[in-house]
Amino acid sequence: MRADERRTVYAQQAWPGDSRFRVSLRHVVSRERFLEAGGCSACERSSASRSGMSVLHAVGSCGSETVFREISADDEEQQPTEIESLCMNCYKNGLTRILLTKVPFFKEIIVSSFTCEECAWTNTEVQSAGRIQEQGVRYMFIVKNKRDVNREVVKTDYATTRIPELDFEIPACSQKGALTTIEGILERTIVGLQQEQPLRRAEDQHVAEKIDGFIAKLQNLREGETPFTFILDDPTGNSFVENPFAPQKDDALTVAHYKRSPAQDVMIGLESAVPQENVAEKPGAGVDDLRDEVLQFHTNCPECNAPAATNMKVVQIPHFKEVIIMATNCDACGHRTNEVKSGGAIEARGTKITLRITDPSDLSRDLLKSETCNVSVPELEFEMGMGALGGKFTTLEGLLKDIKDLVVDKNPFTLGDSSTSDRKAKCQEFGAKIDKILEGKVKVHLILDDPAGNSYLQNVYAPEQDPEMMIEGYERTFEQNEDLGLNDMKTEGYEQNGC
Repeated sequence: MRADERRTVYAQQAWPGDSRFRVSLRHVVSRERFLEAGGCSACERSSASRSGMSVLHAVGSCGSETVFREISADDEEQQPTEIESLCMNCYKNGLTRILLTKVPFFKEIIVSSFTCEECAWTNTEVQSAGRIQEQGVRYMFIVKNKRDVNREVVKTDYATTRIPELDFEIPACSQKGALTTIEGILERTIVGLQQEQPLRRAEDQHVAEKIDGFIAKLQNLREGETPFTFILDDPTGNSFVENPFAPQKDDALTVAHYKRSPAQDVMIGLESAVPQENVAEKPGAGVDDLRDEVLQFHTNCPECNAPAATNMKVVQIPHFKEVIIMATNCDACGHRTNEVKSGGAIEARGTKITLRITDPSDLSRDLLKSETCNVSVPELEFEMGMGALGGKFTTLEGLLKDIKDLVVDKNPFTLGDSSTSDRKAKCQEFGAKIDKILEGKVKVHLILDDPAGNSYLQNVYAPEQDPEMMIEGYERTFEQNEDLGLNDMKTEGYEQNGC
């Protein structure tokens, strides 16, 4: 970008996390890049006339090409935008570089870097520009050695970091979002504690000594000398902890998805802090009418962020129950997606379905995978937890193709520029095994484990028993009830407590 294209813009408030520079994204994209990205002159004039309308929003609304492009060493057009901005250390002008890109499993992000030539101050920040997920996510990782400390971590502004062994917690919105490692998070904490130590020693030597001892403990954890538990809890569902063993399960890493609390919805901006008045429901169509009607609501495309329509319909599955099928079709980029939600209640017991695939015709069986279902293939040492791939109403062949697509074809963490040769070979080997199953050359067991009991696999011998399929009911564990939100649910005697 030429110097005459740079704009010095000061925002009303600093970016989250006590950033050292202030900049408005309203003028990040220059007029030339705005028009190249698909924006029209009318949108440009409209954007300039309305202070609340950002250039990024205008590009996503009128152009089919997204401004958030995947990181690629071969993409010469993907260059950071440079703007002059105020240095909050010396109050002179510095240079901010901003890159709009995508990160695997993290969707769109805004990567920014600030440098000041006057005082040599530098600062980096990552902000999430993607959508908030339907559920929050909690990662619990047992760090055992130095290699584990180097795990890549994507941490948003709303993520909370905990180390129970030290009774240590980094609250949400207290630090900026970052694409870093566990070592980087510990190093940032150590640097932050050391900044005020000279002042503490002058005011209270006893407090300073305690903090010195705590810093020493953090340094031991950073070097991998002491095992500890690393917990990352993000109500937006956009944080991520690397699994270097993918597609196999990492025994030291536990991933749990949960339903957000009302307080968390308020914190991330989904709900208003001011309680809304209850409005009486108006008489509408009955349940029977909804079964025959396709409902539609508007949303944004998950790929290009352009406006798209989502269709929704209630469907009755034979020998099972009702489900809600939702399908989204984007006219801008052609992306299509579908998802299935259970239309019934959580069953009294969990369900485990085991199928031995012995013939290629088994791949054509209808399959309903709810969002709470775990999928595993013991012969491949593969396990996929609840929340992955969402809910699906497909065939066994379609599910295996989706698993390969998720783990192999769309997994830049294992096939991208940052991947090692071992990871590439491991993923390619896994993809080859999936292909052999799809071709009917390998006989394996497929296990659907759904604690909610809302998954289904077609019995081709119905109403007789299928000799190759076994359906088991089991009592849920406390952890499974916790994931489903049942432990805090009171269904008897609740009126006595005034709830």
